[in-house]
Amino acid sequence: MIYQYVVILKNRQSKYIDFIGLLLGILSVIFFVRELVFAHQVGVAYLLGAVFVTGVLIWNVWQSAKGKKVYYSRALLIAALVWMKMPYFQWLTFVFIILALLEYQAKYSLEIGFSDQEVVINSLFKKRYPWAQFDNIMLKDGLLTLDFTNNRILQREVEDEEEDEADEEEFNAYCRKQLGKTSQEIRKSGNQ
Repeated sequence: MIYQYVVILKNRQSKYIDFIGLLLGILSVIFFVRELVFAHQVGVAYLLGAVFVTGVLIWNVWQSAKGKKVYYSRALLIAALVWMKMPYFQWLTFVFIILALLEYQAKYSLEIGFSDQEVVINSLFKKRYPWAQFDNIMLKDGLLTLDFTNNRILQREVEDEEEDEADEEEFNAYCRKQLGKTSQEIRKSGNQ
């Protein structure tokens, strides 16, 4: 499918996902150190897990302070391996693995593709909408508004804030044209 326009929306969830990853990593380190201190035998897995997870957490916090995008999936996967060895809460292994695998998808910026036939929202499961399902689509001042015919509205900020007004005007003209074609087709089919 060839898209005339692709609009990338800001992902506001990243900071919350980072916070959850950091919190789970810190809690895991606390439990690993606790088990290392109170265990009657030397647990090399707990020591290595605590050291590696702490290292990844420190690296991520440092990179995040520089404004770079970070992923806590490495820390979560290392923690998952150690949770398998823990004498309690071993089921957390599966939770950590699932969260690590879903982190990339959750942090992925939402893309909306506009073609002559349809509008596609690229999320975990692609959502396809024919132009007939929209009353209006507009991009104005870095804000994309999708007004559906069922009175639902999706309004989100776009990723690129330094958008030219000419691009916005071009995009809005394209959307008006597509919506106009759709309304003409609906009127023609209604007259027959």
